Order: sequence, then structure tokens, then C-alpha cells
Amino acid sequence: MIDIFIFIVSMIVLIYGADAVVNQSEKISNHFDISPFIIGATILALGTSLPEMAVSMKASYINKADIAVSNVIGSTIFNIALVLSVVFLISKNAKAQRDIFAKDSVWIVLPLFVFLLASLDGTIGFIDGVLFVCLMWSYLLFLLKSNDIETDKQNNVGFSWISTTAIILFGFVAVVAGANFAVHSATNIAIFFGINEWVIGIFLIAFSTSLPELVVAIKAAKKSNIDMAIGAIIGSNMANFSIVLGFSAMVNPLAIKLNMASFDIVAAFVVSLMFVFFTANKLYGKSAGISLLIVLALVIQNSLIR
Repeated sequence: MIDIFIFIVSMIVLIYGADAVVNQSEKISNHFDISPFIIGATILALGTSLPEMAVSMKASYINKADIAVSNVIGSTIFNIALVLSVVFLISKNAKAQRDIFAKDSVWIVLPLFVFLLASLDGTIGFIDGVLFVCLMWSYLLFLLKSNDIETDKQNNVGFSWISTTAIILFGFVAVVAGANFAVHSATNIAIFFGINEWVIGIFLIAFSTSLPELVVAIKAAKKSNIDMAIGAIIGSNMANFSIVLGFSAMVNPLAIKLNMASFDIVAAFVVSLMFVFFTANKLYGKSAGISLLIVLALVIQNSLIR
């Protein structure tokens, strides 16, 4: 099938784009003495969340609320259960410099509680969407307060704003374009096999739109930059539940079918709480990665039998 070929090519484009973004993000971090976690939670997180935003807003526009919402929930599950587990498994020195539990654990679970509260009436409307976007602003303000930026750092050799910005933009374009083609090819394959829209959103599209986070995190982890990888995961999940769902709800109200989504929402809570537990006990090793993969396997099994 032509879609399989497109998916493979899209993955190659994703990898090269992610590599460029990580390399240049590290340069910005070193130049301004910004912690790698902050770079991951802002530049990388917002950039790699663009595919989720594009897919969910488009789905909302054509009244496909199931795809718009399941994409966000599924991406949250994959970002933690897949991306974080891979980071733990492949990193040679899986040790975060930042005290993530003390500073950031609340932001791991808060978006899920806000989403659940807003969806209890069965609809996430325009006002809900505006409030979700405000939640992202509060997170960005928190990040701004939690880092001291030094613009006069001495190690400025080899840094150029023009080239760095151009390469980051090129990398993000490659990441988003690759993810976009991956989504379309994966969706076409799923439709060919008669899979329903919720499963397409929670499994195939969510996995495809999580590819940027996965590739970027792998690149960061291989360089033992655990803080940047974890920051990108937390920031991406925040972006998914705030600006992605927020803007999608502002396009069209999103109907939430809690009976259909209950398993996946619980799964998102479980992996998020596991994330908090790992940060509290500083379990950044292979045992934590394997535990997350077990939960992911249960989610995949549930999706396949629907």
C-alpha cells in the first residue's frame, strides 16, 4: 500500500527534524543559561504539540469530536507510557537535575482533573475552551518564575540567533509535516481495516501525533539530557489539555461520551500518577520504563478488542 510507504518516509522526516530542534534548543539553553527542563517544557513541548493541535482543530471543525478528544487523551497516555518509558530505558544516565516532584508534579495531574470537571456535563464549550487556554498561560508564568535567565553568560562562542532560529523553524516544519503525513497514512490504513473513529483517535492518530515527542525525547535522552526530555513530556501534556482542547472547543463545542472514554481517561490518570510516583522516589531507571510499557500494553489491548 502507498500509505505504508508514506508512513515510513514521514518517520524519516520526523527524525531529522527532531534532531535539528534538539540540537538548537541545547544551544539556546547554554547561551542564556536556561535550564534544559524549561527549554523542554516550552520550546520543545509547544513545537511538538502542533500536530495534535492541527489534528484536533480540524476534527472539531468537521464535527468529529470523538477524534478531537480521543487524540488528546491518547497522546497523554502515549507521551507518558511510551515516550517516558523509552527515555528511561535508553538513557545511560537517567537522573534528572531538577527536583521534578517538588516543582512540577502538580502540573502532571492538574490538566486531567480540569478536563474531567469540564466534561462532566457532557460538553466542552467555548467558555471551557477559553479557560483551558488560560491554564496554559498560568503554566508558562510558573515556568518563567521557576528559572533565572542570565543573558550575559560567557560561553557565547558559535551562537547565532539567525541560524539557530532558522534551523529550529526548519526542524519544526519537518516534524509537523512528517507527523501530518503519518496521521493521514495511519488513518487511511485504519479505515481500510474498518476501525471506528474513537479507536483511530485514541490509538493510531494519538500515536502518530506523539511521534514528534517520542523522537525529540529519544534524541535528548541519548545525550543524557533527561531534564529536557521530561520537561517536553510535561509541557506537551499541558499543551494538549489546555491549548489543543481549548482552541478545538472554541472552534466547535466538543461532545464528551464519558461511557466510551472511561477506560482511556482512567488510563491517563493511572500513567500520570505513576509519573508522579516515579519523580517522588526518583525512579528514573529501567524498572520504571518497563512498568509504564505494561500499562501501555493494556491500553493497546483494550483498543484492539473494541
